[in-house]
Amino acid sequence: MVRKVIAVAAVSGSLALGAAGIVGTSGVAGAATPSTPSSATLATRCAKAEKVTTRIEALEAKAQAWIPKAQAREAKATAAGHTTLARRIAARIARVQKREARGNTLLAKIAAKCGTASSTSTA
Repeated sequence: MVRKVIAVAAVSGSLALGAAGIVGTSGVAGAATPSTPSSATLATRCAKAEKVTTRIEALEAKAQAWIPKAQAREAKATAAGHTTLARRIAARIARVQKREARGNTLLAKIAAKCGTASSTSTA
């Protein structure tokens, strides 16, 4: 939490000082057309994205194996009357499913930009 506050302060401070340096006698510096990444940059980013894709798919495979086991533990805890434990297990399952959804979103973005990523899970 403290790191986030420090990071936000640093970014906002640099933006404030940077904006003062950018605006000069010529007006607003953002008037130029945005640059698009070169094909070499895009190839480098896609190569890195391919590594990320492999990692995401491996983690999703682990999650797909873990979720049914966790759901069974949750049902067992609920049946035994351990509601607190069942609630904690349910929270973990929800967290893993949320991360899995984020991974699928990232895979879709990578596929849109690089055209190589694919998701193997259906969530």
